[in-house]
Amino acid sequence: MSLPAGDPQRRVFSVSEINRVSRLLLEDSFTDIWIEGEVSNLRVPSSGHLYFALKDAQAEIAAVMFRSQAALLKFRPENGLQVTVNGRISLYEPRGLYQISVQWMEPRGRGALYLAFEQLKQKLAAEGLFEAARKRPIPALPRRVGIVTSPSGAALRDILRVLERRHAGVSVLLAPARVQGEGAAQEIAEAIGLLNGVPDLDVLIVGRGGGSIEDLWPFNEEVVARAVAASRLPVISAVGHEIDVTIADWVADLRAPTPSAAAEMVVASRQEMLDRVAGLTRRLEQALRLRAARARSVLDRLRAAADPARVRERLQRVYQRLDELRLRGARAAAHALELAHARWRAAHDRLQPGLRRERLQRNQASVAEQARRLAAGARRLLERARTRHAEAARALQSLSPLQVLERGYALCVDPRSGALVRAWNQVQQGAAVEVRLGRGSLDVEVRDRRPPAGAEPGDDRMEDA
Repeated sequence: MSLPAGDPQRRVFSVSEINRVSRLLLEDSFTDIWIEGEVSNLRVPSSGHLYFALKDAQAEIAAVMFRSQAALLKFRPENGLQVTVNGRISLYEPRGLYQISVQWMEPRGRGALYLAFEQLKQKLAAEGLFEAARKRPIPALPRRVGIVTSPSGAALRDILRVLERRHAGVSVLLAPARVQGEGAAQEIAEAIGLLNGVPDLDVLIVGRGGGSIEDLWPFNEEVVARAVAASRLPVISAVGHEIDVTIADWVADLRAPTPSAAAEMVVASRQEMLDRVAGLTRRLEQALRLRAARARSVLDRLRAAADPARVRERLQRVYQRLDELRLRGARAAAHALELAHARWRAAHDRLQPGLRRERLQRNQASVAEQARRLAAGARRLLERARTRHAEAARALQSLSPLQVLERGYALCVDPRSGALVRAWNQVQQGAAVEVRLGRGSLDVEVRDRRPPAGAEPGDDRMEDA
């Protein structure tokens, strides 16, 4: 039974009062609560706050995460993601909206850092920052190496020790930066940009020693990945141990499993360079020996082709072929004239007395034209034969040793055997030798014999033939 209007025992509340009381009751009762659910209806306005709903198969609850807490997230929330959140139950008074004010959020089943790593990896891969085509080669012999790491860390000492051992002449420029903790990623990116402004650097090593995923996390930040990708200098990423893989490793031009390995990759050792020079020297010597052998083979073939007897034989074959072509041309012309004359005689006999003179004149003109054509053809055939003969003669003449003799050289011939004298020990002292010149020949007597310069007693070249 309700109290009548105006009854002093009845308490009437305004909507604002009810919502305020409800908010206080909820916040006092649920100050620290964990809820699991699926993110849906996610909105991120320009204010930076996150508005979404958490739902399961039967129900949902509104949720808000303000910008100060959202900025601490390592991953990017998205619809459909299963999460666990921590916060307090509250009520948005202007609308009477029951909600949870989220203070912390993490993916369910996967860590926040792992999810953030995968999300950034997919984003940069889609932009092509991991493509092999954009990777630059590391200089083989850098003169100056830039290093981005902590000045107090073991990684720097390992790098310097390896560089000193492998190639002491390499200069090093350090850009110090924190490599873990809040703000470390920004310092690393700034150090990379700073070294890119140094004109005489050849390559950068960016990294640190091993640690937990939280310690290595600055090298998974987008700001570091962007700085590595934008570097004008080739970058070697040397983060953690061999099993540790970061976003910086994917973007860098070369990944080293450890800082020490990065130093070994960036410079070749003295012994490696000496071995390489020795190998190149051996290859050069082999190539020179091969070229010398080929040159000797070509020279031997040229000497054989320039033998006087062979040149004379080839000239004789050319002369014989020319005579044969001339004879065939003359026979062909004579045969054609005989055929034409026979045809003329047959036509002359068939002519009637009244038409004989006219037909005779036409036949005579035809015979004359055919004779002219045959003569012209014979002349062309003869001219072509002469041209081929002249070309062959010139080709043989260029190979003839007589051309060499015309330049002042001479051939020594043993008159008894007709063989060329090629060595000092082929003739005896006092023997007669024929010296063939470019024009004429000389009969001489050997008064003295001398071995080649540099020959020693007992050398095979000093023995008489």
